[in-house]
Formats: sequence, C-alpha cells, structure tokens
Amino acid sequence: MEYLDFELPIKELEEQLQKCVIIGKESDVDVTPTCKEINKKLVETKKEIYKNLTAWQRVQLSRHPNRPYTLDYIRAICGDTFLELHGDRNFKDDKAMVGGLGKVNGQSFMIVGQQKGFNTKTRQYRNFGMANPEGYRKALRLMKMAEKFGIPVLTLVDTPGAYPGLEAEERGQGEAIARNIFEMVRLKVPIITIIVGEGASGGALGIGVGDKVYMLENTWYSVISPESCSSILWKSWEYKERAADALKLTSSDMKRQKLVDDVIPEPLGGAHYDRETTFKTVAEYITKGYNELKDLSTTDLIAQRMDKYSKMGEFKE
Repeated sequence: MEYLDFELPIKELEEQLQKCVIIGKESDVDVTPTCKEINKKLVETKKEIYKNLTAWQRVQLSRHPNRPYTLDYIRAICGDTFLELHGDRNFKDDKAMVGGLGKVNGQSFMIVGQQKGFNTKTRQYRNFGMANPEGYRKALRLMKMAEKFGIPVLTLVDTPGAYPGLEAEERGQGEAIARNIFEMVRLKVPIITIIVGEGASGGALGIGVGDKVYMLENTWYSVISPESCSSILWKSWEYKERAADALKLTSSDMKRQKLVDDVIPEPLGGAHYDRETTFKTVAEYITKGYNELKDLSTTDLIAQRMDKYSKMGEFKE
C-alpha cells in the first residue's frame, strides 16, 4: 500500500501493528492486549483523518495509485460478460478510451470510460487517461450503436482532461467533445454517468452528460484542475490547496449545487482500501439509477435530461 502525505500517521500505526503481530508469532509473549490497543488507535486515527479531509486531500485520494480504474470496475461488475469494442471507424483506436457491451446485475449496458495505467508502461499506453478526438468519436459510435439497439449507456469518468497536444487539436478535439455533448443530450436511451476518479474539464464532459450522474465520495469534478487554476491565478502551483477550496470541486460541493444526483459512499480510507465493497456499492447505484429510468418514454427521458441541464447555473440575486 502506498500512502499520501496526510496518511503518514496511519502508516506508522499499521507498521507498529504489523511488528506487534510478528513478535507474537515469533515469541511466547502474549501481545494480544497491545495489538488490540494499537488497532483501536488505528481505527480512531483513520476516522479522524478521513472525516476532516480538505478539498485538496480528496483530489489526492482520487489520484491514489492503488485506486481502482475503469477496467477494474468493468471486470468486477460485469465479470466475463464484457465484450470490448474498438476504433472510431475513422482514424484509429484510442487506448485512453475503453468501451464495450457488458451486463450489470443481468441488465445489458454499453459501457464507455477513460482508462489510466497502473505503471509507467501502461500509463504511456493509455496516455494517462487523456483521450484524443478519436477516443471521443469511438465513444459516440458506441453510444449511437446502443441507441440503435435500445441498450442503456453507462459511462465511467476518470481523466485529468482531454489530450491537449497539437495533433489532437489538428484532428478537432474541441469539435469531438462538443459533438458528444450535443448527441448525448438527445440520445434516446437512458444514460448513467459515474465519476470514479478525476473529472477534469471538457475531457470529462465529453462522456459526462447523463440522466443520472453519480460521484464516488473521494472524487472531484471541475472545469480545471487545482494545479492549473493555481498556475493561472497565482503563476505558481504552490496555491493548489487554496485553488481546490475555491473551485468547490468535491462530491459534497457538487451535490449541494445540484450538479450531480447523488454521492456514492466509499469505504473508510477510500475505494482502494476495500475494492470489493466499492464495486458492490457502484453496481447497486447503477441498478437503482436504471430502475428509475427504464419505464420513461423516449420523449419524457430526453425532456427530463434537457430540463436538468437547462436548470444548471441558475441563480437569484
């Protein structure tokens, strides 16, 4: 397990507990009371730390290297029912955007999501979860296929942003994202969107328009990352914590502002501490969301979706 800077007190207690257990195994000394005491202190420390997380600490948790990624969720929830589909039928297959057919609790879904890597080689292969235009066009192709066959769409968002390279701009990055938003708003099947990690800018919005939009507890969703915001406003990354607070990007902020429908709770310490519980909870929310949408007519479904997004940004003096 890797630890973030604010998790170091937890690391120390877990190391103490491990040493205590080893001593008990290797000697005749009864260390049970000591182990219980350390374990009690460990639980209390975890609760104290994770109950008072700042916006920046939640951003750090969303990027935790041990956190499950899109394909982890797909494999755990769909099992062997997932069939990956490739390519945008125009340029090439973007490895940062994965998609295909799979079943969640017996219901078929067209699943689309950004995939990051878990080591240097796979991060390069997946372009760090930053999709090119062909990735968004691939996503749209799969969603239109789902519409054709009446299959609901599930999108899993986890990206630091769309790829900002010259070649991406030359192939129409902005147009690809805008086209996806335009088409998703009027898609004739239910769309469930879950932010499972980072939800940054247009890169997230390109697959982020949904009838039901959920955020995992320790994720963020914003027009810009705290580091980029800090570098623009203060010409330095040093103020990223301040920027994170100002951006109101956490799941609770998003729920309060009615930009997402609900927050999916995570196990104490984050999704990576208990993956199985996280996968089970996410699957339950997917089924719950679909059950609320499945009986709506196509007209009502699209009208509700348009109305939902039309109301965003309203305010009173």
